[in-house]
Amino acid sequence: MIALMSPIAFCQIEDVVAQVFEDGKMPFIVALDGVTDVRNFGAIVRSAECAGVDAIVVPEKGASRIGPDAVKTSAGALHKVPICRTSSMKKTLKTLMDSGLTICGATEKTENLYYNQNLTGPLCLVMGAEDTGLSDEVMRLCEPLVKIPILGSIESLNVSAAAAVLMYEVVRQRS
Repeated sequence: MIALMSPIAFCQIEDVVAQVFEDGKMPFIVALDGVTDVRNFGAIVRSAECAGVDAIVVPEKGASRIGPDAVKTSAGALHKVPICRTSSMKKTLKTLMDSGLTICGATEKTENLYYNQNLTGPLCLVMGAEDTGLSDEVMRLCEPLVKIPILGSIESLNVSAAAAVLMYEVVRQRS
């Protein structure tokens, strides 16, 4: 008999947010809408741990597998940052909104530059899939939408690089 187990224990996002508020802090959550590449996922978790992110939300389906490659790429951060799985990203984002978090989506389909937005309050930063970006359903829930200016001829950054830029803008603004 063979049993497959996740190398991490999953948390409930509602519990994490409640604990962060109880601790007198501003929640900082990262939600990954369809990020499927294991190395991108691991790199995002590593940057999130370094940036003080309180939790990462991932969908149960259509997301990166959490295995040895993800743990290795995260440099062990997967054992430190709470990972919360959800059967419905839309419902989870609505719950976070109801809890007072701003839902900030990263997309090239806006004119709003990330450094012109106030990211100091309770926040959920939503990053989209490597190839398609944010799903339409999720994008409709995000306010504000922000983008990173691209000056070269390649149209976008790798999702893990973009996530790191945006997470550290939150760190900068909150400092």
